[in-house]
Amino acid sequence: QVQLVESGGGLVQAGGSLRLSCAASGRTLSNKAMGWFRQAPGKEREFVATINWTGGRTDYTDSVKGRFTISRDNTKNTGYLQMNSLKPEDTAVYYCAARTGSGGAGIATMTYEYSYWGQGTQVTVSS
Repeated sequence: QVQLVESGGGLVQAGGSLRLSCAASGRTLSNKAMGWFRQAPGKEREFVATINWTGGRTDYTDSVKGRFTISRDNTKNTGYLQMNSLKPEDTAVYYCAARTGSGGAGIATMTYEYSYWGQGTQVTVSS
């Protein structure tokens, strides 16, 4: 089993920055892809960013390209999401997720492709 714990959320003004962390325990994730998703009130959970097991390949939803950066430190079993130039529409609960199984090393953008999820961290951007 893998436990994922997000941290780093909070309240920030528009234009500000936050860095989310996702610490994994129970099992190494160094050979598995990770992802970040978010869910705003009344909306479905949506893909934000994903990174493959080496960190050499990433993908982002269009609305965050150029503003958010996903990264990972396999020596610390931790993933990160650097969020710059935040907008009020970025307000949501942010979840990190990890893949498992064969094929789990590659990037993925769909929720069903991830087996492990964190509890989420709230990000609120004020205008």
